[in-house]
Parts: sequence; structure tokens; C-alpha cells
Amino acid sequence: MLVAMSAATGFTLVTGASTGIGRELAVIAASKGRPLVLVARSEERLSELSRSLRESHGVRADVISLDLGDPEAPAALLRETKRREIEIEVLVNNAGFGSLGRFHETPIERQLEMLRLNVLALTHLTHLYLPPMVSRRRGRILNVASTAGLQPGPSMAVYYASKAYVLSFTEAIAEELRGTGVTSTALLPGPTRTEFQSRANMAGSRLMRLGMADPRSVAEAGYRGMEAGKAVVIPGIANKSLSLLVRVSPRWAVRRVVSWLNRSNDG
Repeated sequence: MLVAMSAATGFTLVTGASTGIGRELAVIAASKGRPLVLVARSEERLSELSRSLRESHGVRADVISLDLGDPEAPAALLRETKRREIEIEVLVNNAGFGSLGRFHETPIERQLEMLRLNVLALTHLTHLYLPPMVSRRRGRILNVASTAGLQPGPSMAVYYASKAYVLSFTEAIAEELRGTGVTSTALLPGPTRTEFQSRANMAGSRLMRLGMADPRSVAEAGYRGMEAGKAVVIPGIANKSLSLLVRVSPRWAVRRVVSWLNRSNDG
């Protein structure tokens, strides 16, 4: 049995809240009257967003500037929310990044940094904030994965693998949480118009030229799915069709197509 989210008490914590899908998820939560904890590296961007949310929606929006790629950051975040006497009812694990390039040609520290943020920080934060939700029998976890997690990704091997982990992890704990009043949802966007592409050096890839979704529409689909207690949310007809196609296609064919899409027209 699902327990409705309380708009009056529990906070929504959003990582990677300064831009893109994370920012839009924070705006949606604020529009529903939910107080927020905004987490990212850029304190300036978070402070601007906090002011905007307070002025537009009259909600409390605390800023905590942290690099979640630091192994000590999740525990530091928990200490800080406890110090401020903030109860987290909704945890949105959105922070993450990708990197385009062949695995053996990409610096290993870049790949490990990706795993620390996309996988380890998400797992650690979920483990820190989930037990109190279960004790209260009320809470939501929303993990931002990607349609990349549905197949292997040549030229982005570690990123695709990290999102496959997020999807599998989220679905598994969703089943574990049945009947607890807490839910776990994986959001699987396809290419979305955010700063992700420039950070991943993907601007020239064929995949990006197929078109990108608006981050607001992706965030709205994810938030609705989370509120409904869905385990997996894939926004957009094209992305849903892709997920079905991947399931029935030979694995070798999927690898070849993704490899082609992740290259530039000049590559």
C-alpha cells in the first residue's frame, strides 16, 4: 500500500540540482509546496535557484554545496541535514556525468570519477537516507538512470554500464520495499537538452543529432512516475519504442548501432 507524500513536513533532496533535469525536478517539487535541499558543486547556481524557488513558490530551499564524487561527501551531507534538523522524505539521485571516448584511450581517473559519482554516491546516499523512510513507512527514491542503461555503449562503455547499474539497483530495491510505504523509481531519459552533452564532449555525435527532449518534460514524467510508485519510467514514445527494440534485437546488432550513433559524422 502506497502512502501519499506529505507536502508539509518532509524535505525533497535533489542532487545535481543546479542544471538540467535536476533543476526542473526541484522546480516541480517546489511548485507542489515541498521544502527542498539543493545539492551540487556550484554554490552560486544553487543560491540563485534557492532564491527563485522561495520567491516563486514560498518554499524553504536549503543549499548544500558538495562534490559528491568525493567519497566522504555522502556522509558529510547526512551530517549536515541532521544538523539542520531536516527530515528527507524524497531523495532524488540525479547527479552524474558521461564521457565520450574509447575506454582504453580515456584517462582512468576520468572513468573512476564517473563511477564514484554515478554509482557509488547514488548507492551510498540511498543507503543513508532509506532506513529512516522505512521506519516512518513513508518516502520516495527517484534515481535518474538513462536509456543508455538498456544496452552496452561502445565509446561510452563506463557511462552506459553505470546507468545499467542504476536501473538494476533501483528495480531490485523497489521489489524489496513492497509493502513498506516507500518506493524506488528509475527514470530513464533519452538524449535531453542539458549541459550533459558538452561535459561529455558529445556535441558532434550522431546520437545528439537525432533530437533531444526538453528537460522539463522529462522531469515531469519522472516526478509523476515517482508519485505513482512506478519502478521504471521511460519518458517519450521514441524512448519506449527503443526499449522494446533493444529487447528483441540481437546483441551484436545493438552494439554496432550504438557504436555508430556515438561517433561523429566525421568519425
